[in-house]
Amino acid sequence: MDFPGFSFDLAALGSENKPDLNVIYDLIVLGGGPAAMSASIYAARKMLRLALLTKDFGGQVASTSEIENYLGFQSISGRELTDKFVEQVKQFDVPIGEGEKVVEVVEKKGAFDIQLESGAVFSCNSLIVATGKRDRPLGVPGEKELVGKGVAYCATCDAPFFKDKRVIVAGGGNSAFTAAIDLLKVGASVTMVNYAVGWQADEVMKSAIAKHEHVEFLDNHQVTQIEGTERVSAVRLKERSSGEAKSLAADGVFVEIGLLPNSDSVRDLAELNKAGELIVDCHCRTSVPGLFGAGDVTTVPKKQIIISAGEGAKAALAAYDYLSEKQLI
Repeated sequence: MDFPGFSFDLAALGSENKPDLNVIYDLIVLGGGPAAMSASIYAARKMLRLALLTKDFGGQVASTSEIENYLGFQSISGRELTDKFVEQVKQFDVPIGEGEKVVEVVEKKGAFDIQLESGAVFSCNSLIVATGKRDRPLGVPGEKELVGKGVAYCATCDAPFFKDKRVIVAGGGNSAFTAAIDLLKVGASVTMVNYAVGWQADEVMKSAIAKHEHVEFLDNHQVTQIEGTERVSAVRLKERSSGEAKSLAADGVFVEIGLLPNSDSVRDLAELNKAGELIVDCHCRTSVPGLFGAGDVTTVPKKQIIISAGEGAKAALAAYDYLSEKQLI
């Protein structure tokens, strides 16, 4: 059986393929995180005519400093783990389209057209959406204007630029505490500002930061504005119980208040929940036959790397069963 753009020839392992606009693929996988790459590996092993489309590889994993809960590695950086995932995907010579955003997915008579921002359209008989999530912005005055000028969303990427600086970390969960730890390591003075009462991070994260001297905790506070012209100079806050306003001098603001699902491309096609997550069942099936979801973009609880990887595998196997039942392979 002929599989254009696909080969298990050992001599070809690691070669770079690009998706073909003239091929109707058995399966296309959208995304570049652990769910998408796991799905691609499992689909490749099932000898499906496959393509992977992603804006970039890694997703949230790539911007994580240290990972200590992924099986097989006592400790590994997010970038290193991402590189290992990508290397394994490329061993199967999967056609990869990288660098463009998917604008829209359209269903046509049981098949799917995937339109990229360039206008290119790829077609497939089944689809896995594993596009993950993106940073949730504060949505306050000064935030957009000062992105890259003191406003940041990735401590792994930007913490070293704030050595010995005054930094606000907005958020109260694990990602906020991880950002604070990264900043404290470079000598920054950190003020953590949490909208809710109390702190949502795991105890191990709270214990890790408690030993540091240069950290202050302000819960039940709302960031109302980020001030500065060329760079961040201060952050305005409101104490939510009393309404009291205050201003804190700051050289930077790290926003760690959660994530938004990257489900825009299928919002007019498949059923989403109120949070915008793609609703899936235990077989990764969505409300649309042939359309599957995996990883953080879906309603699957407990957003973890290992869970996303497992969901990607499930989605690929479910897609294979669907194609087999429909006699499309």
